[in-house]
Amino acid sequence: MTVQDTESTPMAATGVILSDPAAAKVKALLDQEGRDDLRLRIAVQPGGCSGLRYQLFFDERFLDGDQTHEFGGVEVIVDRMSSPYLGGATIDFVDTIEKQGFTIDNPNAGSSCACGDSFS
Repeated sequence: MTVQDTESTPMAATGVILSDPAAAKVKALLDQEGRDDLRLRIAVQPGGCSGLRYQLFFDERFLDGDQTHEFGGVEVIVDRMSSPYLGGATIDFVDTIEKQGFTIDNPNAGSSCACGDSFS
């Protein structure tokens, strides 16, 4: 049995926010994959130098308790265990001469490492 909570507003208290540039990049990457059954899964797992690390990957599965959000035609999934750590977090994509990649601005992070891949 799969439970899904579809959020229609990006500012939902329990939801993650995917910026327009991030949604466009994810959509482009999904188009390259050539599959229409994939979604962006954002998760928090133990590890990293600060205790918890972010995981962003494409997934075709739905798990019990998953929350789904839609941003610019991109479906984003957050699992039940990661949701408390990611509420209100904004995922962005930057493409500058200094840096290219996804960034996460998480109001729930008390501290983070210098690389930005993990937090506590």
